[in-house]
Amino acid sequence: MLKRTQLFASHQKAGARLIDFGGWEMPVQYASITDEHLAVRKAAGLFDISHMGEVTVSGAGAQAFLNSVLTNDIRKLASGQGQYTLMCNEHGGVIDDLYAYRLSADAYLLIINASRIEVDVAWLQAQAAKFSGGELNLTDASHHYAAIAVQGPRVKDFVNECIPGSSASICKVEQVTRLKKNQIAGFHFDNHNVLVSRTGYTGEDGFEILGPDTDIQHLWDKLIFIGQPFGLKPAGLGARDTLRTEVCYPLYGHELDENTTPIEAGVGFFVSLEKGDFIGRSVLAEQKANGVKKKLVAFKMAEKSAPPRPHYPIWVNGASAGIVTSGTQSPSLNVGIGMGYLPPEFAKPDTKVEIEIRGKQFAALVVPKPIYKAAKS
Repeated sequence: MLKRTQLFASHQKAGARLIDFGGWEMPVQYASITDEHLAVRKAAGLFDISHMGEVTVSGAGAQAFLNSVLTNDIRKLASGQGQYTLMCNEHGGVIDDLYAYRLSADAYLLIINASRIEVDVAWLQAQAAKFSGGELNLTDASHHYAAIAVQGPRVKDFVNECIPGSSASICKVEQVTRLKKNQIAGFHFDNHNVLVSRTGYTGEDGFEILGPDTDIQHLWDKLIFIGQPFGLKPAGLGARDTLRTEVCYPLYGHELDENTTPIEAGVGFFVSLEKGDFIGRSVLAEQKANGVKKKLVAFKMAEKSAPPRPHYPIWVNGASAGIVTSGTQSPSLNVGIGMGYLPPEFAKPDTKVEIEIRGKQFAALVVPKPIYKAAKS
């Protein structure tokens, strides 16, 4: 039986096409993936992200514990700040990529991938059982929250009307749009508290909002009503995938897995070797010093073809050299694009490659990341 979010009835009412995504029945599109994608790029889109997981970590030992299991340096966060980070196994492979927020001196919130909730929680609990650096409370809070993301350049023009007033907790801002990138605060909505962060998975400005189920339903409806004159449309997983591929954001199970390291995946910036020991550090340090055997590249198709898709072979100089991890037709650029792994000698921009599509090879070019850059607002 597939799990459903609190917004399932709203998706049905809006005519969404629903699919199985990590055990959840989620909207892949409402009308057109292209229309929803372009709405986010030019105006605003509204996503249900209630399937994502939440873990709270608190106590005097919380900071030291998180710094021992995450790649980024949690000590850099003041209350109300968040950072992208990864959890690695002893071999440097990625267990999950996530966002970590500091809510107060000794309390943190982790936002984890829906398909990895059980794995992540079990792994964190196993590490916590071995931790002896102070009081530590670790809770899977995934069932306590629903969440939505509102993304796009016009969001700042209407979000304050949907969630009016100054923040009520975590950090002090006069209104939602005063939040800075990666900042989080608590706001009053419907006589309850919601957490609002200036984060997203689209490459555009926007906000992610966590709260109780009933509040999220009301907030979804309010955002649709107030946002529609600004071009807001509900958007599904299809647009979420094309948007994140254009800006080269990795997706767990595609660019990241337990046999791939952050260095290979091109997210080494979020690995803080100088902070001290953490799980996987020795392997990641060796790779940073001596290089890797594969690198994640971005590419554009150089000739007309069907869209590239995951698992398609990448050919270089007449030989199969790698594999596509994500591929699609870019609605913003109107060309086939994707990401994939290649040996380092073929990973430089402007390298000519071929993508095997339905048994035939089509010319493509390795390009710098991101493939698409959002306009500055």
